[in-house]
Amino acid sequence: MGGNHLNVNKQHDLNDSVLRLENATIQFGGVIAVNDLDMYVDDGEIVSLIGPNGAGKTTAFNIITGVYAPTNGAVYFKGKKIIQNHPQGKMKKMYSGKDAEKYINLPVLEPTPDKITQMGIARTFQNIRLFKSRTVFENILTAKHLRRTSNYFTSTFGLNKDEEAQMREASLELLRVVGLEDVKDELATSLPYGKQRRLEIARAMATDPELLLLDEPAAGMNPQETLELAEFIRELRDKYHYTILIIEHHMDLVMNISERIYVLEFGRLIAEGTPTEIQNNEDVINAYLGVGEEDA
Repeated sequence: MGGNHLNVNKQHDLNDSVLRLENATIQFGGVIAVNDLDMYVDDGEIVSLIGPNGAGKTTAFNIITGVYAPTNGAVYFKGKKIIQNHPQGKMKKMYSGKDAEKYINLPVLEPTPDKITQMGIARTFQNIRLFKSRTVFENILTAKHLRRTSNYFTSTFGLNKDEEAQMREASLELLRVVGLEDVKDELATSLPYGKQRRLEIARAMATDPELLLLDEPAAGMNPQETLELAEFIRELRDKYHYTILIIEHHMDLVMNISERIYVLEFGRLIAEGTPTEIQNNEDVINAYLGVGEEDA
């Protein structure tokens, strides 16, 4: 392990990966927040991304989900390139990352976050972002509307009643799945913290994704809630066939549920491997295991 590029088995075909980042770099002024990041997540994997405060973990999520366009590099989803950029404008002179010439003559691909979600990638956030003035059920139904086929005309003339009824039933079923049916009419923000986290994950599920990105899902949870979350995440993968990428500081959770782990330091990939390999990596032990709860 170590270095900044993937330690990939020669038998592994990256084109089969659900998610792949290639030379992903994002530079703000003179600061490189994510530096030449290569990583992949295969179908059905639970993979964790760890590192100290300010390592660039959430920034990497923001690149994948279209919140930030990378300064350089590409993102692939199910073998298709969905994001691509190279240094432009003033950044041509300021850029201090690698491989700018690799993408300079290739088209820029910058889909917005809603387009990324429609492709099949959904996320949660480090700070819970539920619709505060809406009920638990309404939070789910609103997310379901991303997939509706009706338009302004059909809605105005009531031609979408069947589709709306199907979405409402699907929303109720999802609440049953995640164990929140009994609180469906309560305001989302009135729920205990652990249930709010579960609702946020359920809202992401309501967009019918194939890939779930969970940004510190255990933040603020007590040990019992964290244990229940670990079981829930496994169920999402095993029963509902999601591929999952997690940012997390709770090392017990990370080591418990991850097939593989990536470690970032100052935006740079310094280690990748199984939980056992990461636990035995002296650099990782000294720098990251046991870090605090907050992430920059």
